[in-house]
Amino acid sequence: MAAPASSGSSNKLTLWILLALVLGAIAGYAIHKQVEDPTPWVTNFGLVTTIFLRLIKMIIAPLVFATLTVGIAKMGDMAVVGRLGLKAMLWFIAASLMSLGLGLLLVNLFQPGIGLNLPLPDVNASSGIAASSMSLADFITHLIPMSIADGMARNEILQIVVFSIFFGIGCAGVGDKAKVLVDALEGLSYVMLKVTMLVMWFAPFAVFAAVAAAIAKSGPGMFETYAFFMGEFYLGIVILWLLLFVAAFVVLGPRAGALFKAVREPTMLAFATASSEAAYPKTLAQLEKFGCSNRVASFVLPLGYSFNLDGSMMYCTFAVMFIAQAYGIEMSAGSQITMLLILMVTSKGMAGVPRASLVVIAATLSQFNIPEAGLLLLLGIDHFLDMARSATNVIGNSVATAVVSKWEGQLRSEVEVAEELANATKAELPHHPM
Repeated sequence: MAAPASSGSSNKLTLWILLALVLGAIAGYAIHKQVEDPTPWVTNFGLVTTIFLRLIKMIIAPLVFATLTVGIAKMGDMAVVGRLGLKAMLWFIAASLMSLGLGLLLVNLFQPGIGLNLPLPDVNASSGIAASSMSLADFITHLIPMSIADGMARNEILQIVVFSIFFGIGCAGVGDKAKVLVDALEGLSYVMLKVTMLVMWFAPFAVFAAVAAAIAKSGPGMFETYAFFMGEFYLGIVILWLLLFVAAFVVLGPRAGALFKAVREPTMLAFATASSEAAYPKTLAQLEKFGCSNRVASFVLPLGYSFNLDGSMMYCTFAVMFIAQAYGIEMSAGSQITMLLILMVTSKGMAGVPRASLVVIAATLSQFNIPEAGLLLLLGIDHFLDMARSATNVIGNSVATAVVSKWEGQLRSEVEVAEELANATKAELPHHPM
């Protein structure tokens, strides 16, 4: 696939994102303290973030379609595709159960809702979140696009993946007759990855705007009020990261550290924008740079964005139980296990965009007769919680992709990666005539 970007360029962008994060927090705090009505500032900052997220959405559909189709077409064997999908799904299910179970364990251990001591909203109050419960039948129906143009227009990654799988298998089935088409799509994937690199240079501005808007609106007082709840949730996120690292280390060995280093930039981007979708193109590029096969990465990663949102799933159990505790609603062990299993289904197909988790939570609350108004307790700090779970989603999917690449024997060694980087650097150097 595309030649990896130089490490110098990548490190420079990482530093700019970090700086933007800090400056955004300072600017947001200053606006909150000095400006009586920060709404115009929040609106303008939101515009910058929206532009960046729309630029990312512009890339995702053609990138997923091109890379996945080419990868499957070059595999040629339907059995390979099936084996790859089975390994990926087994990992996703295991990771989902671990994430949901960890959230359930920690929220029962800490019981943040009992000690919050905040005035509860009226049980009949509306959160403004449209609850949409997705049954198993609805989910399966949603998998299949009625029109690929419609699926791409709405950036339904799961539908694009399904169509791309069929299209890739079709290309493999006709052999040489589809060679021109496959070559064209491979060219498209190169172009889209180049476009990604261009769009990424706008990321620091989006990061600055997103953080500044959040702090300007909520102010530091929000952190004091919810200090314990946020601290407990972030501790859970850290534990989940450690578990993911251990899982990666078991399969990858010492290269697990290199993997986490490789995806730090897209992780920071997801954290700052509160959108794992915003980090998708960069994550794909970094995983290939790490050594993952393009065929595996372009297949597993988009699947993971629908089936393996580890941070969001942990938050779902954490948030539902927190609201139940806040209203003094007792949930038996059986009810909690039922909730966990329901979330296993309803969380699939969750969009990797800000506040997508709240829709799933709202649907789950209604099924257990927990007041939906409890979401109002979380709305003020949801952005800061979303930052953590979005970053976790990126790490979880990166680990899944690297692990499946290793299982398939499609993970290039560090020596091979270093040679590729050296060759790419040489190719970029200008050649002067003697």
